[in-house]
Amino acid sequence: MIQAVLSFDVDAESPVLADSVRHARDLGAMSQQAYGPREGVLRILALLAEYSLPATFFVPGWTADRWPQAVEQILAAGHEIGHHSYAHVSPIDQSEDEERRDFERALAALEKHGVRPDGFRCPSWEPTVRTPALVAEHGFAYDSSLFDSSRPYLLETQAGDVVELPVSWALDDWQQYAFLPRVSRNTIESPAKVLDLWVAELEAARRHDTLFMLTCHPFLSGRPSRVETLRALIEQALAVGDVEFAEAREVARRARSDDGLERRRLEPVVVEGVYPES
Repeated sequence: MIQAVLSFDVDAESPVLADSVRHARDLGAMSQQAYGPREGVLRILALLAEYSLPATFFVPGWTADRWPQAVEQILAAGHEIGHHSYAHVSPIDQSEDEERRDFERALAALEKHGVRPDGFRCPSWEPTVRTPALVAEHGFAYDSSLFDSSRPYLLETQAGDVVELPVSWALDDWQQYAFLPRVSRNTIESPAKVLDLWVAELEAARRHDTLFMLTCHPFLSGRPSRVETLRALIEQALAVGDVEFAEAREVARRARSDDGLERRRLEPVVVEGVYPES
């Protein structure tokens, strides 16, 4: 039996504004992003309810403040909400103080809804070497931002341990669907092609006994044809009988209780004297 996590990053306008505040003047861009909390979240929640499946929604503090009804809808449906920064600015573009202020501002935004998250997902999956320690310092159970495994492991930081739930670009709908002329010029793929990719990833996870961590965005996968892709993926996973859907925090809890869980020490990549700074 493998574990599968259906995770949704409810970014709303935040990643576009993180690229440039000039995009706030672009009503087309803002309306595209607003589709997520306005309509996409509800359509995804209805799909999950139809199959009685749990999911994890990573919500930036910006979204929680601007679209509080979306947060309340997710909570009312009984799903997990995770921390996804405040403004969706990548830590590699922040100073240590800026990252900390953003992290704690997001906590405050979620706490208004009674949410104390168990997990963190870094915006754009671009943490620095200091980010996991910040996550551990705040008592989080897990992080879901790194790519260096296909199974959960325990990441040791100077501030404590966190379970890492690895991710993959192949299981992210942004690479498949996101198109915004001034921000992201990806080719918009056919949902049938995306389903083929994700089913192949699922079958490989079953064969190799790995975690299946799917990452979707309501402004993308909340569109009708793409929700039907999720439906088809879910039905195929349920049909095989050896796939268990779980919230990310439950996967992390089980991983931590495993005495044989791999442990890794967080260590920076040292490049001084080898590569010039650009």
